[in-house]
Amino acid sequence: MAPVGSAISSQPAKGIALMALAMLLIPIVDGIAKYLSADYSPFFLSWARYAVASAIVLPAAAILRGRHFLPRERRKSHVARTVCLVAAMTLYFLSIARIPLATAVSAYFVGPIIAVALSVIILKERLTRRRFVSLVLGFAGAIIILQPGTVIEPGILLALGAGLFFALYLVATRHASTASDLIETLAFQCVVGTILLTPQALLSWSTPTWEDLTFFVGLGGLSAASHVLAIAAFRFADVSSLSPLVYLELIGAVFIGYFAFNEVPQGFSIVGAALIVFAGYLLLNSHTRMCKRPEKPLEPLPLGSHTKPLCAPDSLQSTLRRRKST
Repeated sequence: MAPVGSAISSQPAKGIALMALAMLLIPIVDGIAKYLSADYSPFFLSWARYAVASAIVLPAAAILRGRHFLPRERRKSHVARTVCLVAAMTLYFLSIARIPLATAVSAYFVGPIIAVALSVIILKERLTRRRFVSLVLGFAGAIIILQPGTVIEPGILLALGAGLFFALYLVATRHASTASDLIETLAFQCVVGTILLTPQALLSWSTPTWEDLTFFVGLGGLSAASHVLAIAAFRFADVSSLSPLVYLELIGAVFIGYFAFNEVPQGFSIVGAALIVFAGYLLLNSHTRMCKRPEKPLEPLPLGSHTKPLCAPDSLQSTLRRRKST
């Protein structure tokens, strides 16, 4: 995602096309991971995704940034964010090995909504009416997907856990800074993610067959490509124009799940997903309004108890940085 204050050219159609392609690539990556999970451990697949992406990203980062292609400041913050991102991706891979893609994505999408609640508690950000309603709707959507009172599918709990860790990643990113160099951050996540996942990969090692090697390359390559496309999109269009396109991922997951795995979303999953998507829409709309003028908070807050909202990537917009950002 383009840093705050970066120049944006007046070609929004090109930016929208690039972002749409980026979001539609993500379900393909998920589909590849789900297909491979029949023969390989999700732990091994998580490592393979980072390892392949590292082989692609690191040479490019070295060319663009020279020897110092890793961030030299806030290393602890970068490590904390990467740990949360690695945990989110691993839990998500475990979930899609057990449940339909669309259901997993729907449950995972509570992450940005949880991030709003955490930002109010941890960062003392303002809780507006729209944000409050989005939290209620997102929580209701998650409950409907879980269907309490019935036997809860472990895969759904894993997807919700992935969303929780992604929320922590978003809050950590928000707390540290949005001004970090994107190439350096991506390279750092690839390197540290690969290192963190190596022990679990060794414990669950399965040497890929020649037939599956192409899928492993696609796992990391398409993931890196989606991130690059998202970065490029913000060179041509603004955040408010591009952010709603994140929900193309859910649509793509439905198509991939149906045509590749004969998965048909169930009624409760559809209703829960609809509530979560609408909650996300309210957050996006709230962000756009706050860039123009602050909304009235639910109740008076002590002076200095909240931070001024940025008209730049916030916790929901950081979704576009990638849970898939290798």
